[in-house]
Amino acid sequence: MPASASSNPADGEPMTRAEIETRIETISHTHTATFGGVRVRYAYLSQRGYYPDDLDKPNQDAHSITTNFCGQESDAFFGVYDGHGRDGEKCAQFAKRNLPELMYRHITRAKAKESKLRRMNPSMKEDEFLKKMELTKEQIQAAALKSHMDCNKAMHRSSKFDDSLSGTTSISALLSGRRNRITVSNVGDSRAILGQRVVSGKAPPGGGPPSSSLRAVPLSRDQTPYRRDERIRIRATGARILSLDQIEGFEPINDEEDDDASQNGGDLILGEEIDEGGDPPRVWSPHGEYPGTAFSRSFGDAIAEELGVFAEPEMITHELTPSDEIIVLASDGVFEFLTNQSVIDICAKFNDPLQACRAVVAESYELWLQYELRTDDITMICIFVDEVTPKAGGDFFALSNRNFAEKVNSSKLETSMKNVVIIDDEGGDDTLDAPIHPVDNKPVRNNVSKAKSKAIDKMKSRMLLEDDSSPLDDVDISKLYTEKSDEDKTLIAEAIRASVMFQNITDAQREMIFGVMEPFKVKKGDWVIRQGTVGDRFYIVDSGSFEVRIVPEGQEDERKDGGNVVHVYHGSRTSHAHPSFGELALMYSAPRAASIIAQTNGQLWALHGSAFRKVLAEQTERKELCKVLRKVDAFKPTTKDDIKDLATHMEEGTYNRGDTIIQKGQLGDTFFIICQGGHCEQTKSTGETASLKSDQWFGEEVLVNGAAVYTSTIVATSTTTCWKLDKSHLPKLRRRSSGNVA
Repeated sequence: MPASASSNPADGEPMTRAEIETRIETISHTHTATFGGVRVRYAYLSQRGYYPDDLDKPNQDAHSITTNFCGQESDAFFGVYDGHGRDGEKCAQFAKRNLPELMYRHITRAKAKESKLRRMNPSMKEDEFLKKMELTKEQIQAAALKSHMDCNKAMHRSSKFDDSLSGTTSISALLSGRRNRITVSNVGDSRAILGQRVVSGKAPPGGGPPSSSLRAVPLSRDQTPYRRDERIRIRATGARILSLDQIEGFEPINDEEDDDASQNGGDLILGEEIDEGGDPPRVWSPHGEYPGTAFSRSFGDAIAEELGVFAEPEMITHELTPSDEIIVLASDGVFEFLTNQSVIDICAKFNDPLQACRAVVAESYELWLQYELRTDDITMICIFVDEVTPKAGGDFFALSNRNFAEKVNSSKLETSMKNVVIIDDEGGDDTLDAPIHPVDNKPVRNNVSKAKSKAIDKMKSRMLLEDDSSPLDDVDISKLYTEKSDEDKTLIAEAIRASVMFQNITDAQREMIFGVMEPFKVKKGDWVIRQGTVGDRFYIVDSGSFEVRIVPEGQEDERKDGGNVVHVYHGSRTSHAHPSFGELALMYSAPRAASIIAQTNGQLWALHGSAFRKVLAEQTERKELCKVLRKVDAFKPTTKDDIKDLATHMEEGTYNRGDTIIQKGQLGDTFFIICQGGHCEQTKSTGETASLKSDQWFGEEVLVNGAAVYTSTIVATSTTTCWKLDKSHLPKLRRRSSGNVA
């Protein structure tokens, strides 16, 4: 896709909104189709990446959607191709044109060979016979294997580009609607995933359906050096597998790392150890620092092919059921920072697959901007499966083995598939493939790249003379906390659902985050973030449009407009679009890598990084507090939920050395637990003294048996912080207990 000349900063003009839109290729509207017994809606979107050093670099991703595949209205072919190298765009386009055609050719040939079935119907014309013919899983996968290998050979022979150090990955899906099957073929590290409905609870007492959710089910495995089996296969050719840091001598090399396969077959361990900042294991020649591919299979890459990087696909055939609701095929740019589950969660928020594509691609693009100096090309096909009806599959013929014949004749399916003619013959294996284990894919990155870290360090050195930050070292969450409406909570929850930072928070932490989110109204032209200044807030766009502008490293913002527009965030409650930015501020204070300027009036939700860290810290402390509360005699009859409720209502109080916290004989209504580092002295009614330290408590007597006064005196012997529980929070607890609590 050619870029406008004005997108080059050398021309002195920033990118316009129209130029940003030229980076996006998308279907005009969602398409609806019925393939045999499968009714679907589908859409696609591809966004060209942002490369500061090559702003005119073309989109190297491609995609293909072919309906009426092999002349059958019940079949369709979907593919996503992710090119790389100097001629990566041409390699991806070559695969887009040729792979579907080769699949068509080999499937048609396989059907034509099945003369035995045709002899059963001598009056049937050949075209009609081919349309009613269905291949077994083994035949389909054999045709797919031949198609991929032939496509790779044809790419090598092409004189229109050089694939010695260029190529493309491919993820494709053949939908066979009459059998409600999908066959996924994978070469490289793009992915296919399935959103499958899982019932997670019982029906509510008052009636209605049981609770359920969509679970991400992988339909492909990343073929990269993260996988031990791929590393062993690649190393057998004499190739080396090293990260860039290992090549440059910054990290040690462990040649025996694959000798011990005790954990997960060795998968992922390599990547977890060395890929902290976008530096994955790569394939290298034993004779030099090339080709450096981060994948272990691809089309093209003639030099890497000698090192075991070939185009043989891994395939899986899955039978669609009514619980299968979403199918996603996407390039690896989507999954660099998003998990499979995050992608499905985002898609599930929308009723339109095109809107789902926009949301996932936008979220991926935004995360790239946060963690990297660039963004990858990002492409996605989203299929919403609206209905799977075996009875609607229609008549067809199939060669099969005994397993499939038994399945059709079972009492459960013989009615729904009564129009299928099965011949127990030589069609090969037709049993479905085993599910793919989720651990087989590479881990999601949640750290900035080393290049971005260096850029941030440079920004820090430039801002040493400035101090426009206002850190909240002593955050009082109670002063920030405000009640939010259910609609506001739903908006915030949806916006943070896919973020790595929020994936492991508890329900209590989530509620506190809702409470400390601050609403900000902005006007057109307002600067929300200025590049180079310290970031201290994470933002969610409630409504409005906001430009992302970047001044390239080493240049000055001479126009004082924030630099080139590289992206625009759009927020709308109507379309349920609520992008976020500034996520790194939740982890640490660092100079902003881009400026954010309001393109329209709008509203943001802001979460201060110190408040976020305080929420996490307080909830961790309260979790430990629950353990202490369960040891207190007064609370032993209480439930686990009651204990959590008590911990939520406890507040901190700090006392200086020598302060009397409670006095013997004094009326009291508060129970105390000493926090970490605190020390107190207890004087009992007998005159006996004792030392108290962290996780010990006092004042329990005012909670039990209706007592109203303290029976001992407690004095702080150092600066001491205590958790305090007021007696007024106990009425609910009294109703549930056996009566020993006041």
